[in-house]
Amino acid sequence: MANTQAMCTSFKTEILSGIHALGTTVIRAGTGADTLKAALYLASATVNAATTAYSVTGEVSGAGYSAGGVTATNATAPTSTGTTAYWTPSASFTYTNVTLTTSFDCVLVYNSTQSNKAISAHTFGAQTITAGTFVLSMPTNDSTNALIRIA
Repeated sequence: MANTQAMCTSFKTEILSGIHALGTTVIRAGTGADTLKAALYLASATVNAATTAYSVTGEVSGAGYSAGGVTATNATAPTSTGTTAYWTPSASFTYTNVTLTTSFDCVLVYNSTQSNKAISAHTFGAQTITAGTFVLSMPTNDSTNALIRIA
């Protein structure tokens, strides 16, 4: 199987249930915004719309990489334009001084505050890295480019 870029189907249901709090403010009974993380997955993994939660199965491993990935900087409030709501983390996902010699091509964004529930999978060209920094730059936070868009 292969990784496939998609908003996780379970996330679509969970946002209607008020489970996730993206951004800087919280309306539900929580006391703060949820912590989102970004984990990298091997090209041989199967991360896609059916993924419901973060798992170590198929996740990369190597020097300098911590299981679970990096914490997303969540300082941007969700917003909308016209009929599209959107949100993008306020900083790139940066994996510093890592050695990942097995090909990887996917990042899973998930909510570690809410039982590691999956949000979205994003694919890119297969990568390896040796003693370097891997950066996934975030797109412009607008209704046509944001990382998460609901139209």
